[in-house]
Amino acid sequence: MKASPAKKEKASGVPQELLKELNKAHQQLIIGVPKETYEIERRLAFTPEAVDMIVDAGHRVIIETDAGIGINYSDALYAEAGAEVSDRETVFQSDLIFKIAPPTSAEVGLIKSKATVCSMLQLPDVSIETIKMMISKGINAVGYELISENGQCFPVRNSISEIEGAASISVASELLSNAYGGKGVLMGGIPGVSPTEVVIIGAGAGGTVAARAALGLGAMVRVFDNDINKLRQLQNTLGRSVFTSVFQPNVLVNAFKSADVIIGAMRYIDAPVRYVISEEVIRTMKKGALLIDLRVNQGGCFETTCFLPEGHDGIFEKYGILHYCVPNLSSRVARTASMALSNIFTPMILRMGDLGGMSSMMKADGGFRSGLYMYGGKFVNAFVAKQFNMPSHDIGLFLSVF
Repeated sequence: MKASPAKKEKASGVPQELLKELNKAHQQLIIGVPKETYEIERRLAFTPEAVDMIVDAGHRVIIETDAGIGINYSDALYAEAGAEVSDRETVFQSDLIFKIAPPTSAEVGLIKSKATVCSMLQLPDVSIETIKMMISKGINAVGYELISENGQCFPVRNSISEIEGAASISVASELLSNAYGGKGVLMGGIPGVSPTEVVIIGAGAGGTVAARAALGLGAMVRVFDNDINKLRQLQNTLGRSVFTSVFQPNVLVNAFKSADVIIGAMRYIDAPVRYVISEEVIRTMKKGALLIDLRVNQGGCFETTCFLPEGHDGIFEKYGILHYCVPNLSSRVARTASMALSNIFTPMILRMGDLGGMSSMMKADGGFRSGLYMYGGKFVNAFVAKQFNMPSHDIGLFLSVF
């Protein structure tokens, strides 16, 4: 690939010795972007703009035909950006697979041995058969939600949570209206009419954005979490107009009794304690109220949304309460979500190429390494391994050998 005059001019200010070292380390990456098979999954890891930057850096991007339709990007746009539009089998033969939903058994069957697959975790959707196939092929697997910059900031998890927090209030506004069979209530109300009461479970990124959106519409907002520091941070961000509380039983029950909307936004991935609101508390809610679970693909925030059968209805009624349990709410705004993901993954890919590939990236970048839950077909994340009753290994031992 020839460098443009502008790039040559830019490089001329860099010492030639350093350029030689950078060129020696740089490795061309072959990245596959398949089309998702889940009907509700429209998100994609890269937009054409991101592909343009990645290809411009000397890497190959192979994208499956029609993969971008869900975010309204055509194959032609990806081709113009430098991507190779190809069939499914070719895409899955890439060294690096970037997808959204976790790989299925059929997809793992197409992946070559020792390849790396990056996806969301969504552990309830992953079968033990798929895991065994990944182990037998010696696959490296990265979970986006586990990627951390400093052990506290999770860029993918936070970005998706923010999108879903905002989207949950849009969904609530729709479902409360008569057009969708709701009570015919305007989110927030107007002068002379009592405001809608919104209760949010979880004061993380998703809960904070949901609270801000609801407050902006004029709703009365209560946020519950058992982390007092998160509650303090939320109130410092949004002000005293939002009520905050720990999980004090009487306070929680009273809030549920008067709530028009309940939003579950607790963090469950790698969390030391799992909080689930009991069915008895939900039964106290008034008829026609709305319950939205943003964590249904992680097991659910409420007893009525936990352990839902495969192929369950995304929207159903129980005890007179409308339950909205459609997984991956950010897929409703798939283009926005894909842009957000591209902003995170593109610099990651460029850094990986500059460092010399996957192995070098794992050694040099602790944030990326934290996202790895399987290396060479062996679990290297205790939380994920525990879900499948399998042993976990120290990634540092593997990296010290290679």
